[in-house]
Amino acid sequence: MWSKGTISCPKTGEIYSYCVKHYEEGSHFGIGGDGRISKLEIRKNGKVLFNYDRGADYDSLDESGHAIYKIILAKYN
Repeated sequence: MWSKGTISCPKTGEIYSYCVKHYEEGSHFGIGGDGRISKLEIRKNGKVLFNYDRGADYDSLDESGHAIYKIILAKYN
């Protein structure tokens, strides 16, 4: 299933958008080697900061971005 949304960083109030493909069951393609997320993109101001497509492709998250990443993992992974 695909899910999209925006999240406001709890520390800074900055808005991040995300798009995530997640499943009911975990898989070796998922984040962490057994997670339910197989694809994830995080953007800020239209710029891609993180991309995962069955493996890490791109990661330029700052401290606030990592907080958003953790929120998304807690919800979908």
